[in-house]
Amino acid sequence: MRGVAIKKDGRRTSMKHRLRYGDLLSHIRLGQRVFSYNDVARAEPTGRRRYRLRKVDYYRLLAPYFGSRAREQVMNVLPVVAALALFQVFLLRTPLEGATAIGVGIATIVFGLLFFLDGLKLGLMPLAENIGYGLPSRCSTGTMLAVSFVLGALTTFAEPAIGALQAAGTLIKRSEAPLLHSLLNDHPFAVVSAVAIGVGAAVVLANIRFLYGVRLKTLVILTLIPALGLTAYLANDPLHAPVLGLAWDCGVITTGPVTVPLMLAIGIGLSAAAGNEDNPLSVFGIVTLASLFPAIAVMTLGLVVTGDSSSDAAAAPVAPSVWIDDPTLAAVFGAVRAVLPLVLFLFVLQRFVIRSPLSDRTRIIYGMAAALLGMILFNLGLVFGLSPLGSQAGENLPMAFVATEGVAEALYPYAIGLAIVLVFAFLIGFGATLAEPALNAMGLTVETLTDGAFPRRLLIRVVALGVAVGMTVGVTKILFHVPLAVLLLPAYAVALALTVFSSEEYVNLAWDSAGVTTGPVTVPLVLAFGLGVGEAVGAPEGFGVLAMAAVGPIISVLITGKWIDWMVRRKIAVDVAKEAGRA
Repeated sequence: MRGVAIKKDGRRTSMKHRLRYGDLLSHIRLGQRVFSYNDVARAEPTGRRRYRLRKVDYYRLLAPYFGSRAREQVMNVLPVVAALALFQVFLLRTPLEGATAIGVGIATIVFGLLFFLDGLKLGLMPLAENIGYGLPSRCSTGTMLAVSFVLGALTTFAEPAIGALQAAGTLIKRSEAPLLHSLLNDHPFAVVSAVAIGVGAAVVLANIRFLYGVRLKTLVILTLIPALGLTAYLANDPLHAPVLGLAWDCGVITTGPVTVPLMLAIGIGLSAAAGNEDNPLSVFGIVTLASLFPAIAVMTLGLVVTGDSSSDAAAAPVAPSVWIDDPTLAAVFGAVRAVLPLVLFLFVLQRFVIRSPLSDRTRIIYGMAAALLGMILFNLGLVFGLSPLGSQAGENLPMAFVATEGVAEALYPYAIGLAIVLVFAFLIGFGATLAEPALNAMGLTVETLTDGAFPRRLLIRVVALGVAVGMTVGVTKILFHVPLAVLLLPAYAVALALTVFSSEEYVNLAWDSAGVTTGPVTVPLVLAFGLGVGEAVGAPEGFGVLAMAAVGPIISVLITGKWIDWMVRRKIAVDVAKEAGRA
């Protein structure tokens, strides 16, 4: 072996001394000791080592995790709640009754949403995604659609805002709206079941669209025509007309934080199985259909239970429920009834249909427990915080421009007071929509899909403007006792006409944007607010604000889409003209 030496000037030179390779190995191994791997493995302590954490260690681990999520929920809840509270105190000059209980209730809402959404992300969503990807290889198409129907129905019961319907029933007077009162107080489970069946049917239709590539525009037109026809038919009957607001509001309530992500997870899996995973637009449509089918289902239910709302039945007292009398027990019972069937169904699918072990069982079990705890806290906060706050603000709203019970004179001149009320409704709708995180996520998707032609900020502002105008129209409907059909039918007729003449991309975007703007806080708050206004002005019911807030962004986004199309065509024409001039 020839060695190499380095001189002081950096040049290499060969060494004259030769070294045998065997001697080199012997020199290297000098002082070394060979250990058997089995001896090393036996030297390791058996079993998992248990680390003892101090209290401060738990705090340092958990505080950043839950702190960031708590801040996010505070930012979602606080703007709308603070606006309502400040409006009542400073503009309506009325103290907030039960401020301490409402404050505790709002804090409970924040923690409830924190745990529920964390549980949804860590527990329910991974299961749903796994099932969505596994079902196509394990089941026939018919079985997949049946599973989608059951899952869609069960997610409706788990929606946090669905509990607001029960609280809304207590504010309806049977003498003024007997059928509506009967539905909400005598048949609340039937109402929720009808909504669940509507959502299940919508999910099945949406999945058929994923599998067979049916255009959403076609489905929207075919669904909207019978929905509007049924609305027009019920509007001509004084008994059924008050049900319209409930029916169309139910369509908005169902598109909440549980139904949308879980159904999208299933839809993405089916879409991938159908070979459409490269088309992001293929997942649009579930939100749209899930907001139309429940409205049809509730209107149909109103036709079925008409016999129970006779004048004799109206005089009969309502038997109170033991569970409803105790808010805490009612919250716990309602949460278990909402979450447990959904969890069990997902586990059964995973265990007996997909037949694959859970990748992270501890985390998923934590997610399930967190979802249940979050639902309990949310229900308690709804009873003690959001509903009283929205109801108080709504009841005191008319005193701004008219004399009400207990207030001999209006706070402001009629025109100024009415303007304050309508501007406040507009700002609440605009502000709540701007803070909606789902809309921001949709804006990013749309900006990518349209190559920047429809910027994220433009979409958010257009949708917020549509919601704000819709809420203002909805509050006006309650204040002046305008029948909902008079406003709803022309609005959806305009939306239908724009849908026919718009491209498939903007139809997908516009109709789905109506569903992502109504979060779990905005829905119960707006419901209580509208019902409070209705009670103060003597309206038969206070529903319809959510329905008008939903149709507003559909129109505004479709109009903006047509404007963007016109701008793009105009730019192309100008570019072509310039090229022709140069030639």
